[in-house]
Amino acid sequence: MIIRYALFEGTINEGREAEFKAYVHEKLIPIWRQFPGAQDLQVYFGVERDKGAPEYALVMGVRYDNLEAVARALESDVRTRGREVTKGLLDMFSGRVHHHVFDGDQYTPD
Repeated sequence: MIIRYALFEGTINEGREAEFKAYVHEKLIPIWRQFPGAQDLQVYFGVERDKGAPEYALVMGVRYDNLEAVARALESDVRTRGREVTKGLLDMFSGRVHHHVFDGDQYTPD
């Protein structure tokens, strides 16, 4: 299992929290759900963190079968559209966005 995460490291601009979340739900999630080869989409808004840990306003993860599927998704027009719409979100955000790809397994609690 491969998951590609977009990490929005930073803070939502003061007073724009509700607008930020609504923008993600109304404008970005419908696009992100269209990534070719995507098996699962996770969207998380930061709530708490350890003392001294960096703040993440938003984490978005997309699960794929393999790295080839990730490459196809990144070459798709969905990514191009998503990047364009994300510009509106960045107007409400102070920080940086970076991406990480992980290979892993999924387990359920006993």
